Amino acid sequence: MSFTVLAINPGSTSTKVAIYDGEVLRFEEEIRHSHDELREFQTILDQLPFRKEVIIRTLRSKEFQLSELDAIVGRGGLLRPLKGGTYKVTEKMKADLRMGVSGQHASNLGGLIAAELGEGYEIPIYIVDPVVVDELESVARISGHKNYEKMSIFHALNHKATARKVARELNKTYETSRFIIAHLGGGISVAAHMNGLAIDVNNALGGEGPFSPERAGTLPLSAFLDACFDQKHSKDELNKQLIGEGGVVSYLGTTDMREVEQMIASGDEYAALIFDAMALQVSKEIASLSVHFGGNLDAIILTGGLARSASFVSKVSERTNFISKVIVSPGEDEMKALNEGAQRILVGEESAREY
Repeated sequence: MSFTVLAINPGSTSTKVAIYDGEVLRFEEEIRHSHDELREFQTILDQLPFRKEVIIRTLRSKEFQLSELDAIVGRGGLLRPLKGGTYKVTEKMKADLRMGVSGQHASNLGGLIAAELGEGYEIPIYIVDPVVVDELESVARISGHKNYEKMSIFHALNHKATARKVARELNKTYETSRFIIAHLGGGISVAAHMNGLAIDVNNALGGEGPFSPERAGTLPLSAFLDACFDQKHSKDELNKQLIGEGGVVSYLGTTDMREVEQMIASGDEYAALIFDAMALQVSKEIASLSVHFGGNLDAIILTGGLARSASFVSKVSERTNFISKVIVSPGEDEMKALNEGAQRILVGEESAREY
């Protein structure tokens, strides 16, 4: 039986919309939002009517009726920590999304828009694997000081979807697999996945792990503390050093790794150094997580946009293939992952979780 699902993914400067019939994509649209359009709204929540109307217009242009739907699934936002899976959008969840209980981001609108579009149609509304998925082992939460507990914030949607895909290719299930997965994008998250749970991962928004095209990762703490108190930088400026203006862009002035590879090809030795340093840090993060598995690891998986770079993949693979075989699954199809999460519930493969 084929179920028709609307997937919604609000990003900081775009809204993606897709219709699936089972696993078949009927159509997908990415609506870009200009700075002038978005600056009219004081808060993320204020954007909700605007983004909802954009989606309605897009569906009308495709002559699609909401009455055709069996379910709607939205990108999960910054909720309270939860286990991975597909969740029903409930009143409690909507209240936390409106409040921004764990922070403000456009993804908070995913479940809210989905719920409003579904009103009156008596169809289920879901979110899937938001970035706040937290399945850390207790021992992995210990930071080094009792006042600070490690948090799990990572690219859970792509991690989990890629894990399921590779597990099928290996004739296994995600729940019986043992992977280290590195999501390589604007932010980088590396996680140990054991038997269907991400038991250890760097906080990709919390100044941990490898540096990335736009994030600093783990910095020398003493030097950063000095910067916090030297009265030369505001808190906002320091936050930007961690996220947005850290990593590759702080060294080379660009977040586009294709440009970096062009610099290297033209003989820029400094660009080559930074490129190799990021690959080294990713490799070290993978190696550090390998201690969870005692040599019993099914695969190291490289995914995300940067996994399309043959040079970067080669550098990481050469440093880590002694641990386990390296499988490359480039890109991140978030819309497909959202649909798959909803379809698993609709076909009875899984049960929807309660928030």
